[in-house]
Amino acid sequence: MFFLFHPDFTPASRAAIALLLLTLPCNVNALSFADAQALALREAPILSANETRIDAARQAAIPAGALPDPKLALGVNNLPVQGNNSFSLSSDFMTMQHIGIMQAFPNSAKLDARVAAAAGRVALAEAQTRLLRLQVLKQTAAAWIARQTVESQLARIADLANENRLFDRAVQAHFAGGSGMSGELVAPRREAALIEERRDELASRQAQAIAQLKRWIGEAGTQPLTGTVPDWPINQHSLSHGLHRHPELDLFDPKAQVLDAEVAEAKAAKIPDWALEVGYQRRGPEFSDMMSVQVSVDLPLFSGSRQQPKLEAKLLERNALVAERNAALLEHTAMLESALAEHRRLSNAVRRTRETLIPLAEQKVALTLADWRGNRGDLTTLIAARQQRIDTELKAIALEGERRQLAAHLHYTYSEQTLEHAELQP
Repeated sequence: MFFLFHPDFTPASRAAIALLLLTLPCNVNALSFADAQALALREAPILSANETRIDAARQAAIPAGALPDPKLALGVNNLPVQGNNSFSLSSDFMTMQHIGIMQAFPNSAKLDARVAAAAGRVALAEAQTRLLRLQVLKQTAAAWIARQTVESQLARIADLANENRLFDRAVQAHFAGGSGMSGELVAPRREAALIEERRDELASRQAQAIAQLKRWIGEAGTQPLTGTVPDWPINQHSLSHGLHRHPELDLFDPKAQVLDAEVAEAKAAKIPDWALEVGYQRRGPEFSDMMSVQVSVDLPLFSGSRQQPKLEAKLLERNALVAERNAALLEHTAMLESALAEHRRLSNAVRRTRETLIPLAEQKVALTLADWRGNRGDLTTLIAARQQRIDTELKAIALEGERRQLAAHLHYTYSEQTLEHAELQP
Protein backbone atom coordinates (compact mmCIF):
# COMPACT_ATOMS: atom_id res chain seq x y z
CA MET A 1 0.00 0.00 0.00
CA PHE A 2 2.96 2.33 0.41
CA PHE A 3 3.16 2.86 -3.35
CA LEU A 4 0.03 5.00 -3.08
CA PHE A 5 2.19 7.73 -1.55
CA HIS A 6 4.50 7.87 -4.57
CA PRO A 7 4.90 11.54 -5.62
CA ASP A 8 3.87 10.75 -9.19
CA PHE A 9 0.32 9.93 -8.08
CA THR A 10 -2.18 12.75 -7.82
CA PRO A 11 -4.73 12.76 -4.99
CA ALA A 12 -7.44 11.77 -7.47
CA SER A 13 -5.42 8.81 -8.78
CA ARG A 14 -4.62 7.72 -5.23
CA ALA A 15 -8.32 7.75 -4.38
CA ALA A 16 -9.19 5.79 -7.52
CA ILE A 17 -6.54 3.13 -6.83
CA ALA A 18 -7.60 2.84 -3.20
CA LEU A 19 -11.22 2.37 -4.27
CA LEU A 20 -10.15 -0.32 -6.73
CA LEU A 21 -8.20 -2.16 -4.04
CA LEU A 22 -11.17 -2.05 -1.72
CA THR A 23 -13.38 -3.64 -4.35
CA LEU A 24 -10.99 -6.54 -4.96
CA PRO A 25 -11.92 -9.81 -3.23
CA CYS A 26 -10.07 -10.15 0.04
CA ASN A 27 -11.46 -13.46 1.27
CA VAL A 28 -9.54 -15.81 -1.01
CA ASN A 29 -8.50 -17.90 1.99
CA ALA A 30 -11.72 -17.38 3.95
CA LEU A 31 -13.71 -20.33 5.22
CA SER A 32 -17.40 -20.47 4.36
CA PHE A 33 -19.91 -22.74 6.04
CA ALA A 34 -20.15 -24.94 2.94
CA ASP A 35 -16.34 -25.15 2.74
CA ALA A 36 -16.18 -26.32 6.35
CA GLN A 37 -18.80 -29.02 5.71
CA ALA A 38 -16.98 -30.31 2.64
CA LEU A 39 -13.64 -30.34 4.46
CA ALA A 40 -15.14 -32.21 7.41
CA LEU A 41 -16.42 -35.00 5.18
CA ARG A 42 -13.00 -35.23 3.55
CA GLU A 43 -10.65 -34.66 6.46
CA ALA A 44 -12.28 -36.04 9.63
CA PRO A 45 -10.10 -38.99 10.75
CA ILE A 46 -13.03 -40.72 12.40
CA LEU A 47 -14.70 -41.14 9.00
CA SER A 48 -11.60 -42.74 7.52
CA ALA A 49 -11.54 -45.21 10.40
CA ASN A 50 -15.18 -46.11 9.85
CA GLU A 51 -14.67 -46.57 6.10
CA THR A 52 -12.15 -49.26 7.02
CA ARG A 53 -14.82 -51.05 9.04
CA ILE A 54 -17.06 -51.11 5.97
CA ASP A 55 -14.26 -52.63 3.92
CA ALA A 56 -13.73 -55.23 6.65
CA ALA A 57 -17.42 -56.14 6.64
CA ARG A 58 -17.42 -56.44 2.87
CA GLN A 59 -14.37 -58.67 2.93
CA ALA A 60 -15.94 -60.85 5.61
CA ALA A 61 -19.05 -61.24 3.44
CA ILE A 62 -17.12 -62.79 0.53
CA PRO A 63 -16.75 -66.33 2.00
CA ALA A 64 -20.06 -66.26 3.88
CA GLY A 65 -21.84 -68.65 1.52
CA ALA A 66 -18.86 -70.85 0.69
CA LEU A 67 -18.51 -74.47 1.70
CA PRO A 68 -16.15 -75.30 4.54
CA ASP A 69 -12.58 -76.09 3.56
CA PRO A 70 -12.04 -79.74 2.64
CA LYS A 71 -10.08 -81.89 5.08
CA LEU A 72 -7.13 -84.12 4.26
CA ALA A 73 -6.93 -87.43 6.14
CA LEU A 74 -3.67 -89.40 6.43
CA GLY A 75 -3.24 -92.62 8.37
CA VAL A 76 -2.42 -96.31 8.61
CA ASN A 77 -5.11 -98.96 8.94
CA ASN A 78 -4.73 -102.45 10.45
CA LEU A 79 -1.15 -101.94 11.63
CA PRO A 80 0.09 -105.03 13.59
CA VAL A 81 1.42 -104.26 17.04
CA GLN A 82 2.49 -107.77 18.14
CA GLY A 83 4.60 -110.56 16.70
CA ASN A 84 7.65 -110.55 14.50
CA ASN A 85 6.05 -108.12 12.01
CA SER A 86 4.84 -105.59 14.55
CA PHE A 87 4.68 -102.02 13.25
CA SER A 88 5.61 -103.17 9.73
CA LEU A 89 3.70 -101.40 6.97
CA SER A 90 4.00 -104.34 4.55
CA SER A 91 3.93 -107.24 6.92
CA ASP A 92 0.34 -108.22 6.44
CA PHE A 93 -2.14 -107.98 3.62
CA MET A 94 -4.57 -106.11 5.90
CA THR A 95 -2.14 -103.26 6.66
CA MET A 96 -2.94 -100.22 4.53
CA GLN A 97 -1.59 -96.69 4.20
CA HIS A 98 -4.58 -94.38 3.93
CA ILE A 99 -5.02 -90.96 2.31
CA GLY A 100 -8.41 -89.35 1.94
CA ILE A 101 -10.30 -86.08 1.25
CA MET A 102 -13.41 -85.13 3.21
CA GLN A 103 -15.81 -82.34 2.23
CA ALA A 104 -18.64 -81.17 4.48
CA PHE A 105 -21.88 -79.91 2.90
CA PRO A 106 -23.98 -77.70 5.19
CA ASN A 107 -27.61 -77.53 4.18
CA SER A 108 -28.54 -74.77 1.74
CA ALA A 109 -30.79 -72.97 4.26
CA LYS A 110 -27.82 -72.55 6.60
CA LEU A 111 -25.60 -71.19 3.81
CA ASP A 112 -28.31 -68.77 2.66
CA ALA A 113 -28.73 -67.53 6.24
CA ARG A 114 -24.99 -66.91 6.56
CA VAL A 115 -24.99 -64.91 3.32
CA ALA A 116 -27.94 -62.83 4.55
CA ALA A 117 -26.25 -62.20 7.91
CA ALA A 118 -23.06 -61.04 6.20
CA ALA A 119 -25.03 -58.71 3.94
CA GLY A 120 -26.80 -57.33 7.01
CA ARG A 121 -23.47 -56.63 8.72
CA VAL A 122 -22.30 -54.73 5.65
CA ALA A 123 -25.55 -52.72 5.65
CA LEU A 124 -25.11 -52.05 9.38
CA ALA A 125 -21.56 -50.77 8.85
CA GLU A 126 -22.78 -48.50 6.07
CA ALA A 127 -25.66 -47.22 8.22
CA GLN A 128 -23.23 -46.51 11.06
CA THR A 129 -21.05 -44.56 8.64
CA ARG A 130 -24.03 -42.52 7.42
CA LEU A 131 -24.87 -41.73 11.04
CA LEU A 132 -21.27 -40.78 11.73
CA ARG A 133 -21.14 -38.52 8.67
CA LEU A 134 -24.21 -36.67 9.87
CA GLN A 135 -22.71 -36.33 13.34
CA VAL A 136 -19.53 -34.90 11.83
CA LEU A 137 -21.57 -32.43 9.79
CA LYS A 138 -23.58 -31.46 12.86
CA GLN A 139 -20.53 -30.98 15.06
CA THR A 140 -18.74 -28.99 12.34
CA ALA A 141 -21.80 -26.77 11.92
CA ALA A 142 -21.96 -26.20 15.68
CA ALA A 143 -18.27 -25.26 15.82
CA TRP A 144 -18.54 -22.92 12.82
CA ILE A 145 -21.63 -21.20 14.23
CA ALA A 146 -20.06 -20.90 17.68
CA ARG A 147 -17.00 -19.24 16.19
CA GLN A 148 -19.04 -16.88 14.02
CA THR A 149 -21.18 -15.94 17.03
CA VAL A 150 -18.27 -15.08 19.28
CA GLU A 151 -16.50 -13.20 16.48
CA SER A 152 -19.66 -11.14 15.91
CA GLN A 153 -19.60 -10.31 19.61
CA LEU A 154 -15.92 -9.37 19.37
CA ALA A 155 -16.68 -7.05 16.45
CA ARG A 156 -19.36 -5.35 18.55
CA ILE A 157 -16.94 -5.07 21.46
CA ALA A 158 -14.48 -3.32 19.13
CA ASP A 159 -17.21 -0.84 18.18
CA LEU A 160 -18.01 -0.30 21.84
CA ALA A 161 -14.34 0.34 22.61
CA ASN A 162 -14.33 3.09 19.97
CA GLU A 163 -17.52 4.53 21.45
CA ASN A 164 -15.90 4.43 24.88
CA ARG A 165 -13.00 6.56 23.70
CA LEU A 166 -15.45 9.15 22.37
CA PHE A 167 -17.38 8.94 25.63
CA ASP A 168 -14.19 9.54 27.61
CA ARG A 169 -13.53 12.69 25.63
CA ALA A 170 -17.11 13.83 26.20
CA VAL A 171 -16.75 13.37 29.95
CA GLN A 172 -13.49 15.31 30.01
CA ALA A 173 -15.02 18.09 27.94
CA HIS A 174 -18.05 18.12 30.23
CA PHE A 175 -15.82 18.46 33.27
CA ALA A 176 -13.64 21.07 31.58
CA GLY A 177 -16.79 23.11 30.93
CA GLY A 178 -17.38 23.34 34.62
CA SER A 179 -19.99 20.61 34.89
CA GLY A 180 -19.79 17.37 36.79
CA MET A 181 -17.47 16.17 39.51
CA SER A 182 -13.83 15.12 39.26
CA GLY A 183 -14.69 11.58 40.33
CA GLU A 184 -16.65 11.16 37.12
CA LEU A 185 -13.45 11.28 35.08
CA VAL A 186 -12.60 7.69 36.02
CA ALA A 187 -16.00 6.29 35.00
CA PRO A 188 -15.20 5.97 31.25
CA ARG A 189 -11.90 4.31 32.09
CA ARG A 190 -13.66 1.83 34.35
CA GLU A 191 -16.09 1.13 31.54
CA ALA A 192 -13.15 0.61 29.18
CA ALA A 193 -11.65 -1.91 31.62
CA LEU A 194 -14.93 -3.82 31.75
CA ILE A 195 -15.08 -3.82 27.94
CA GLU A 196 -11.54 -5.22 27.83
CA GLU A 197 -12.56 -7.87 30.34
CA ARG A 198 -15.41 -8.84 28.03
CA ARG A 199 -12.99 -8.88 25.11
CA ASP A 200 -10.63 -11.25 26.93
CA GLU A 201 -13.50 -13.60 27.79
CA LEU A 202 -14.73 -13.60 24.20
CA ALA A 203 -11.20 -14.09 22.85
CA SER A 204 -10.88 -17.19 25.04
CA ARG A 205 -14.17 -18.53 23.71
CA GLN A 206 -13.02 -17.74 20.17
CA ALA A 207 -9.87 -19.81 20.70
CA GLN A 208 -11.99 -22.68 22.02
CA ALA A 209 -14.32 -22.47 19.00
CA ILE A 210 -11.35 -22.51 16.63
CA ALA A 211 -9.95 -25.55 18.43
CA GLN A 212 -13.26 -27.37 18.00
CA LEU A 213 -13.39 -26.44 14.33
CA LYS A 214 -9.83 -27.68 13.81
CA ARG A 215 -10.85 -30.98 15.36
CA TRP A 216 -13.07 -31.64 12.34
CA ILE A 217 -11.33 -29.84 9.45
CA GLY A 218 -7.71 -29.43 10.53
CA GLU A 219 -5.70 -26.26 10.13
CA ALA A 220 -8.31 -24.80 7.78
CA GLY A 221 -10.27 -24.07 10.95
CA THR A 222 -7.96 -21.13 11.64
CA GLN A 223 -8.92 -19.32 8.42
CA PRO A 224 -11.15 -16.27 8.72
CA LEU A 225 -14.85 -16.96 8.31
CA THR A 226 -16.99 -15.62 5.51
CA GLY A 227 -20.70 -15.74 4.79
CA THR A 228 -23.30 -17.21 7.09
CA VAL A 229 -25.17 -20.43 7.69
CA PRO A 230 -28.06 -21.55 5.47
CA ASP A 231 -31.53 -20.50 6.53
CA TRP A 232 -32.93 -23.97 7.10
CA PRO A 233 -36.73 -24.20 7.21
CA ILE A 234 -37.81 -25.48 10.60
CA ASN A 235 -41.20 -27.04 9.90
CA GLN A 236 -42.68 -29.36 12.49
CA HIS A 237 -44.65 -31.40 9.95
CA SER A 238 -41.69 -32.13 7.66
CA LEU A 239 -39.32 -32.80 10.55
CA SER A 240 -41.83 -35.14 12.18
CA HIS A 241 -42.21 -36.94 8.86
CA GLY A 242 -38.44 -37.35 8.65
CA LEU A 243 -38.29 -38.68 12.20
CA HIS A 244 -38.92 -42.22 11.01
CA ARG A 245 -35.77 -41.97 8.92
CA HIS A 246 -33.70 -40.67 11.79
CA PRO A 247 -30.10 -41.87 11.30
CA GLU A 248 -30.07 -43.64 14.65
CA LEU A 249 -33.35 -45.37 13.87
CA ASP A 250 -31.91 -46.40 10.51
CA LEU A 251 -29.51 -48.66 12.40
CA PHE A 252 -32.33 -50.94 13.50
CA ASP A 253 -33.15 -52.17 9.99
CA PRO A 254 -29.75 -53.78 9.28
CA LYS A 255 -29.63 -55.03 12.89
CA ALA A 256 -32.98 -56.71 12.27
CA GLN A 257 -31.64 -58.13 9.01
CA VAL A 258 -28.72 -59.71 10.85
CA LEU A 259 -30.93 -61.15 13.58
CA ASP A 260 -33.45 -62.51 11.06
CA ALA A 261 -30.59 -64.27 9.29
CA GLU A 262 -29.31 -65.66 12.59
CA VAL A 263 -32.82 -66.91 13.40
CA ALA A 264 -32.93 -68.62 10.01
CA GLU A 265 -29.53 -70.20 10.64
CA ALA A 266 -30.68 -71.42 14.04
CA LYS A 267 -33.71 -73.04 12.39
CA ALA A 268 -31.50 -74.55 9.70
CA ALA A 269 -29.38 -76.16 12.42
CA LYS A 270 -32.22 -78.68 12.86
CA ILE A 271 -31.73 -79.83 9.25
CA PRO A 272 -28.98 -82.49 9.00
CA ASP A 273 -25.72 -81.55 7.30
CA TRP A 274 -23.76 -84.22 5.49
CA ALA A 275 -20.18 -84.88 4.43
CA LEU A 276 -18.49 -86.96 1.76
CA GLU A 277 -15.10 -88.61 2.18
CA VAL A 278 -13.12 -90.39 -0.55
CA GLY A 279 -10.09 -92.43 0.51
CA TYR A 280 -7.32 -94.44 -1.08
CA GLN A 281 -5.58 -97.29 0.72
CA ARG A 282 -2.23 -98.66 -0.37
CA ARG A 283 -1.22 -102.17 0.70
CA GLY A 284 1.87 -104.31 0.23
CA PRO A 285 3.23 -104.95 -3.26
CA GLU A 286 1.72 -108.44 -3.37
CA PHE A 287 -1.77 -107.06 -2.73
CA SER A 288 -3.99 -104.72 -4.74
CA ASP A 289 -4.68 -101.18 -3.50
CA MET A 290 -8.16 -100.24 -2.36
CA MET A 291 -10.50 -97.24 -2.47
CA SER A 292 -13.25 -96.20 -0.07
CA VAL A 293 -16.20 -93.81 -0.21
CA GLN A 294 -17.93 -92.70 2.96
CA VAL A 295 -20.95 -90.47 3.59
CA SER A 296 -21.67 -89.09 7.06
CA VAL A 297 -24.87 -87.34 8.14
CA ASP A 298 -25.49 -85.23 11.26
CA LEU A 299 -28.21 -86.53 13.53
CA PRO A 300 -29.86 -83.66 15.42
CA LEU A 301 -31.66 -86.04 17.73
CA PHE A 302 -31.58 -83.77 20.77
CA SER A 303 -32.76 -80.52 19.22
CA GLY A 304 -34.94 -79.79 22.25
CA SER A 305 -31.88 -79.26 24.43
CA ARG A 306 -29.39 -78.12 21.81
CA GLN A 307 -30.70 -76.42 18.66
CA GLN A 308 -34.04 -75.20 20.06
CA PRO A 309 -32.60 -73.15 22.96
CA LYS A 310 -30.31 -71.35 20.50
CA LEU A 311 -33.29 -70.62 18.26
CA GLU A 312 -35.34 -69.32 21.21
CA ALA A 313 -32.45 -67.06 22.24
CA LYS A 314 -32.28 -65.50 18.78
CA LEU A 315 -36.05 -65.01 18.69
CA LEU A 316 -35.91 -63.24 22.05
CA GLU A 317 -33.10 -61.00 20.77
CA ARG A 318 -35.26 -60.16 17.74
CA ASN A 319 -38.22 -59.24 19.96
CA ALA A 320 -35.96 -57.14 22.16
CA LEU A 321 -34.72 -55.26 19.10
CA VAL A 322 -38.31 -54.36 18.15
CA ALA A 323 -38.90 -53.04 21.67
CA GLU A 324 -35.66 -51.06 21.56
CA ARG A 325 -36.65 -49.45 18.27
CA ASN A 326 -40.06 -48.45 19.65
CA ALA A 327 -38.42 -46.98 22.74
CA ALA A 328 -35.90 -45.09 20.59
CA LEU A 329 -38.70 -43.74 18.39
CA LEU A 330 -40.58 -42.44 21.43
CA GLU A 331 -37.40 -40.91 22.84
CA HIS A 332 -36.55 -39.10 19.62
CA THR A 333 -40.15 -37.94 19.22
CA ALA A 334 -39.94 -36.33 22.65
CA MET A 335 -36.52 -34.86 21.85
CA LEU A 336 -37.82 -33.42 18.57
CA GLU A 337 -40.84 -31.83 20.24
CA SER A 338 -38.62 -30.36 22.96
CA ALA A 339 -36.13 -29.01 20.41
CA LEU A 340 -38.93 -27.44 18.36
CA ALA A 341 -40.32 -25.77 21.47
CA GLU A 342 -36.86 -24.45 22.34
CA HIS A 343 -36.38 -23.19 18.78
CA ARG A 344 -39.68 -21.28 19.01
CA ARG A 345 -38.55 -19.76 22.30
CA LEU A 346 -35.20 -18.70 20.87
CA SER A 347 -36.81 -17.26 17.74
CA ASN A 348 -39.18 -15.21 19.88
CA ALA A 349 -36.34 -14.14 22.16
CA VAL A 350 -34.19 -13.02 19.21
CA ARG A 351 -37.06 -11.06 17.68
CA ARG A 352 -38.03 -9.50 21.02
CA THR A 353 -34.44 -8.53 21.79
CA ARG A 354 -33.79 -6.97 18.39
CA GLU A 355 -37.18 -5.29 17.94
CA THR A 356 -37.88 -4.18 21.50
CA LEU A 357 -35.10 -4.55 24.05
CA ILE A 358 -32.21 -3.13 21.99
CA PRO A 359 -34.19 -0.08 20.81
CA LEU A 360 -35.34 0.53 24.40
CA ALA A 361 -31.77 0.20 25.67
CA GLU A 362 -30.53 2.64 23.03
CA GLN A 363 -33.37 5.03 23.86
CA LYS A 364 -32.52 4.85 27.55
CA VAL A 365 -28.86 5.63 26.80
CA ALA A 366 -29.90 8.59 24.65
CA LEU A 367 -32.27 9.94 27.33
CA THR A 368 -29.82 9.53 30.21
CA LEU A 369 -27.06 11.08 28.08
CA ALA A 370 -29.28 14.08 27.40
CA ASP A 371 -30.09 14.36 31.11
CA TRP A 372 -26.40 14.16 31.99
CA ARG A 373 -25.41 16.79 29.44
CA GLY A 374 -28.16 19.03 30.75
CA ASN A 375 -27.01 18.49 34.34
CA ARG A 376 -30.31 16.75 35.13
CA GLY A 377 -28.78 13.31 35.73
CA ASP A 378 -25.65 11.76 37.11
CA LEU A 379 -22.95 9.82 35.26
CA THR A 380 -23.59 6.64 37.25
CA THR A 381 -27.04 6.29 35.72
CA LEU A 382 -25.59 6.88 32.26
CA ILE A 383 -22.86 4.24 32.77
CA ALA A 384 -25.47 1.76 33.97
CA ALA A 385 -27.60 2.45 30.89
CA ARG A 386 -24.62 1.99 28.61
CA GLN A 387 -23.74 -1.30 30.36
CA GLN A 388 -27.31 -2.50 29.96
CA ARG A 389 -27.16 -1.73 26.26
CA ILE A 390 -23.89 -3.66 25.92
CA ASP A 391 -25.38 -6.66 27.72
CA THR A 392 -28.51 -6.56 25.56
CA GLU A 393 -26.59 -6.35 22.29
CA LEU A 394 -24.24 -9.19 23.20
CA LYS A 395 -27.21 -11.24 24.42
CA ALA A 396 -28.96 -10.72 21.08
CA ILE A 397 -25.93 -12.08 19.23
CA ALA A 398 -25.66 -15.02 21.63
CA LEU A 399 -29.37 -15.85 21.27
CA GLU A 400 -29.10 -15.79 17.49
CA GLY A 401 -26.11 -18.12 17.72
CA GLU A 402 -28.07 -20.53 19.93
CA ARG A 403 -31.00 -20.42 17.53
CA ARG A 404 -28.76 -21.19 14.55
CA GLN A 405 -27.05 -24.03 16.38
CA LEU A 406 -30.39 -25.56 17.29
CA ALA A 407 -31.59 -25.14 13.69
CA ALA A 408 -28.45 -26.96 12.51
CA HIS A 409 -29.09 -29.72 15.05
CA LEU A 410 -32.67 -30.15 13.83
CA HIS A 411 -31.60 -30.09 10.19
CA TYR A 412 -28.82 -32.64 10.52
CA THR A 413 -30.82 -34.88 12.84
CA TYR A 414 -34.36 -34.93 11.49
CA SER A 415 -34.47 -33.38 8.02
CA GLU A 416 -34.79 -35.85 5.16
CA GLN A 417 -32.55 -33.57 3.08
CA THR A 418 -29.60 -34.54 5.24
CA LEU A 419 -29.63 -38.05 3.80
CA GLU A 420 -28.12 -36.63 0.63
CA HIS A 421 -25.11 -35.44 2.64
CA ALA A 422 -24.81 -38.78 4.43
CA GLU A 423 -24.98 -41.09 1.42
CA LEU A 424 -21.79 -43.03 0.80
CA GLN A 425 -19.94 -42.55 -2.45
CA PRO A 426 -19.77 -45.70 -4.60
